[in-house]
Amino acid sequence: MQAKILIQTLREAGLAHYDAREAEQIAYLTAAHLVGLDDYTAPLRADQLREWPIDEALLHRTAERLRAGEPMQYILGQTDFYGRIFAVDHRVLIPRPETEELVDRIRRTERSARRLLDVGTGSGCIAISLALELPEAQVSAVDISLDALAVARHNAEQLGATVDFHQADALQGLEEAFTGEQFDVIVSNPPYVPDSDRETMHCNVLDHEPALALFVPDDDPLRFYRAIAQAGRTLLRDGGALYFEIYHALGDEMIQLLEQLGYKEVTLYRDLQDKPRMLCGRKASN
Repeated sequence: MQAKILIQTLREAGLAHYDAREAEQIAYLTAAHLVGLDDYTAPLRADQLREWPIDEALLHRTAERLRAGEPMQYILGQTDFYGRIFAVDHRVLIPRPETEELVDRIRRTERSARRLLDVGTGSGCIAISLALELPEAQVSAVDISLDALAVARHNAEQLGATVDFHQADALQGLEEAFTGEQFDVIVSNPPYVPDSDRETMHCNVLDHEPALALFVPDDDPLRFYRAIAQAGRTLLRDGGALYFEIYHALGDEMIQLLEQLGYKEVTLYRDLQDKPRMLCGRKASN
């Protein structure tokens, strides 16, 4: 098939949900994947796609998935996160760039940490990245979803990371899952999108990514943060750090929550889009 036809078919499918520039990028990335190129994390130039053998039925199925709003990462079955390729599918959220910033902050700030816990691990992107970036540390990760844990374990195996995975509910049972254990760092990117935001969310997210990992009730948007921070008072060593990715509109409420629970040095950080997105607090020494 000629490159021009391949790209055009995918671009037109993408235009159903994306602007012209993004549809173009998605078309090249998807085309590179379909023709079996190893490196498709960067957009492919048309001159790299002259004549390629491709199953036309596969092309049309892929175009239909794009036209239906399915995220490109699920179509490809993987995504780039912190310089590594992670498998993703409908069982887990697609990792976002903001979460890469959270990982990078921990990597730079907590280099002496020896035990880390990732709560609500999903694809395992945070836990696995930290295990590989901080090889002297022992990393544990929990999720309530057995499906998500299957994806995370697969990613850890493929990337050569040692992570101790557990099934546990972030809202209750964290302390029981790690009785007698303590950590230098607890990190979590829990569900934080208010239910009322559903009305304005793009169908790519709303119709395809797992709601369990996204939404919280409007009347209790801090429920996961509160439960994890409360467990952290037991699970963190004195001076240990609690890191959260947060909903950008609740920065002040999050600072107040951690301070009320006795955390010190509570600091709110902005992401590259200048939105309050990360929060860190430390357990006070007894």
